[in-house]
Amino acid sequence: MGKTSFHILRVGMAVTFLWIGVLILKSPAAWGGYLMPWAMNLLPVPAEQAMIGTAILDIVIGVLLLIDLWTWVAALLGAVHLAIVLTVSGITEITVRDIGLLAAAVGLMIDSLPPAVIDRLKIGKKKVEING
Repeated sequence: MGKTSFHILRVGMAVTFLWIGVLILKSPAAWGGYLMPWAMNLLPVPAEQAMIGTAILDIVIGVLLLIDLWTWVAALLGAVHLAIVLTVSGITEITVRDIGLLAAAVGLMIDSLPPAVIDRLKIGKKKVEING
């Protein structure tokens, strides 16, 4: 975990999540416009409230990544969140960015899994190879 590249990726992802969270809080209604109509119909709350919740989630993920606390959990939450974003926002000119962020979050999660979690990923007598 002491690799410089790991920390660059972690801090870069943290800044990205923090920044997007602040931007969404500044204009939640505008960000709600990125949702596909079918996804908006599934929301139990108005789109603006859902976006405020999304902003708070982004900020929490960003803070956890920035302070290097529960990094694998934060990266997992970020990956799930980005997968949902890709699902509900459709294919647009920014889809490729979200795919890159999703890959980065998955990589960060895998690289920061604690040994206890890795041990639970045993299949029979063989361990799943996590770090190539």
